Amino acid sequence: MMLIEQTGVPGVALPVQGLKDHLRLGTGFSDDGMQDALIEGYLRSALAAIEGRIGKVVIARRFLWILEEWRDLQGQALPVAPVSAVVLVSLVDASGSVTIVDPARYRLVPDTHRPRLAAVGLLLPAVPVNGKAEVVFDAGFGATWAAVPADLAQAVLMLAAEFYESRHEAGLAASLPFAVQALIERWRNVRVLGGGAA
Repeated sequence: MMLIEQTGVPGVALPVQGLKDHLRLGTGFSDDGMQDALIEGYLRSALAAIEGRIGKVVIARRFLWILEEWRDLQGQALPVAPVSAVVLVSLVDASGSVTIVDPARYRLVPDTHRPRLAAVGLLLPAVPVNGKAEVVFDAGFGATWAAVPADLAQAVLMLAAEFYESRHEAGLAASLPFAVQALIERWRNVRVLGGGAA
């Protein structure tokens, strides 16, 4: 199984000025924008750390998910949430021939934590022997920072600020600060029964 980001987070979607305000950096100087690239880098790092911890996509983008078989032929849990649309499902055989699956054969079942690609009818189409299934989907809370839930937005700002303030230290702590953990707690996936069909 492999998840590949097809589109990245555009710089304009990141709250660079918001983090500068959070850090209370001075304004009105001729070099006001000199740290913008650094600030953006810390925001991207914080965003990646939080997304990895909670299994959610904060800023909307497109993904390609490649898997060798369905875990459940009636419906396959998608690897991240929230998913807004399944764009394309295709099957690739051992020789590399691609078959596009008719969208009438599947549907998206939205869920806060475990959205699913569900079969319409009995089963999802079989993955060819020694082949793979490829699912292209759009995920994220929205394309702009304003669409991000307030607690997640605050967690990203706080973690990015922590990265910025610790930039001269030899190494950063391996765990998230307690306040950031508290903010993201409700968004974490809770797995039961060893993951089941997830």
